[in-house]
Amino acid sequence: MLMLVILMYGYMGKILRVDLTNRKATVEPLKEELVKKFIGGRGIGAKILWDELKPGICPLSPENKIIFTVGPLTGTKIQSASRWMVQFKSPLTGTYFRSVGGGFFGAELKFAGYDAIIVEGKAEKPTYVYINDENVEFRDAERIWGMNTLATREFLKEETDKNAHMVMIGPAGENLVKFSAIVTDVDFRTAARGGGGAVMGSKNLKAIVVKGSKRSEIYDEKAFNEAFKEQIERYKSNPMFEGFHNLGTNFAVYPFYTLGHFPTYNFKQKELDGAERFQPEVLSQYVVKHSGCWGCMIRCGKVFKLTKGPYAGTVWDFPEYETHWSFGGNLGNINVETIIYANMLCDSYGLDTISTGVAIGFAIELYEKGIIGKSETDGLELRWGDPDIIPELVKRIALRIGIGDLLAEGTRKAAEKIGRGAEKYAIHVKGLEFPAYDPRSAKAHGLNFATSPIGASHCIGWNKFEITGVPKKVDPFSVENKGELTKYVQDETAIAETAIFCLFPFNFEMMTIDLYAKVLYAATGIEEFKDPKYLWLVGERIFNLERAINIREGIDGKYDKMPERIVKEPVLREPSKGQVFEEDILLKDYYKVRGWDENGVPTKEKLRELELDEVAEKL
Repeated sequence: MLMLVILMYGYMGKILRVDLTNRKATVEPLKEELVKKFIGGRGIGAKILWDELKPGICPLSPENKIIFTVGPLTGTKIQSASRWMVQFKSPLTGTYFRSVGGGFFGAELKFAGYDAIIVEGKAEKPTYVYINDENVEFRDAERIWGMNTLATREFLKEETDKNAHMVMIGPAGENLVKFSAIVTDVDFRTAARGGGGAVMGSKNLKAIVVKGSKRSEIYDEKAFNEAFKEQIERYKSNPMFEGFHNLGTNFAVYPFYTLGHFPTYNFKQKELDGAERFQPEVLSQYVVKHSGCWGCMIRCGKVFKLTKGPYAGTVWDFPEYETHWSFGGNLGNINVETIIYANMLCDSYGLDTISTGVAIGFAIELYEKGIIGKSETDGLELRWGDPDIIPELVKRIALRIGIGDLLAEGTRKAAEKIGRGAEKYAIHVKGLEFPAYDPRSAKAHGLNFATSPIGASHCIGWNKFEITGVPKKVDPFSVENKGELTKYVQDETAIAETAIFCLFPFNFEMMTIDLYAKVLYAATGIEEFKDPKYLWLVGERIFNLERAINIREGIDGKYDKMPERIVKEPVLREPSKGQVFEEDILLKDYYKVRGWDENGVPTKEKLRELELDEVAEKL
């Protein structure tokens, strides 16, 4: 085993297992077979959960596990490949879940000598874990329990090392808000979706702080440098590079609204008066600083400053495209200052901005329809386009105060508790609230929402064919061959997240699977990795394994369902006016392309073809 660790290029060769119940940390070798079949990141995390997670457990019980992973390129000069991933059973959806974060934590974890951390059990009292290379300490977190993320960061850097990096939770995670986030210390980048913060909170785990001094070995430095130069040239020559560099994802807000994305009024899709406030030239006026994740020249992060209105003086990491939507168009709100402030609150409390905004939009529509009244909203009058209620509701959700306690359960559960037809207005798949795209405006993109293992996530299969016409343009309203396109982007995303690459370069063809194969082989020397066809096989293998974890939990094709509004109510505005989502036709095509049966279950033949023989037997 020791020989394997020494000779493993690109990897550190070690997995750290953290047992919170017994305050014990052990190191296990990263097995060669696991690496060859799943590469890293998302693949390795999914395999660990398949092997170790007992089906049927409560996501907030000590039996749940939370896996932090990095990839074979993390901490190297390769651009945009030093993100980190967290995988667990979600308290929001009850499904397998994967969420991704940026910042510097992923690189620091690799420098400390680990390719993954498996966290299990539950600490007796609030605890944080400090990893300093081989030294792992369980430290008392009573003093910082209840602190927001900004204060937590400052206290923990003082207690450990000012150059350390961390993942942590805020009050929302401690309060077990079902869509609470895991937050990093640099620019408060988050792995926000699915309630990973609540899983940490349920384990009394406030933070994991890491400081490392190691570097991974590269198999072929010359080939690695050549591939790196090719990547740099691709970045510089790509027409989307400047847009991302200058304004981050904000450059897409207004253009995507005009394309029929950026849904309005809880997906009613009415015209949004004043949407011009989201044009790039307006949003760029708020920028005072550029920032970025470790080892990425795009530097898409921005710091916004507010100089007027009730939130003047606020300076914070910018709201991404999704957040401009969730607190903006989704709520009929064009007040940019409120969006920025609500984003700051979410980062401070540790909340997923997407689910938070969708939960608020759900509540506003219920109030509008008379399904709930002031007696259930703590006396608040919930109105579309009212910027003042948004920060207040964010606080109440994070702290579980009044109506916030109900919304903190997520829209699916909240609708079940309210009844009276509230389910019709809960916009989710498998319990995960929709992001800033309308499935009626891009059918393959919507098909990804329906079939994603984690629910309605744009990140599992962002359909570049429909949205940007890359690498080829297709009709977004057509239902023809959408199963094939959906499978393509889902498998490609799974491949990219073995690195763990940022998805922006892949979505805009700054990075390709062919180039990834070159880099991966040069870094690791593993013969199979030099063949792009093999990487495509791994991507499909990972996606089917994730599906299998859900099937084992009883979550099959019956859960690949869109909200009633999406399949029955036509879009009201151009260019998607009159469109609905043809769910049955699209799902039937997708299952056939995937090699799954009519219930959305991978066939034994498909699983064996993907060398998932053990999975085939257990299913």
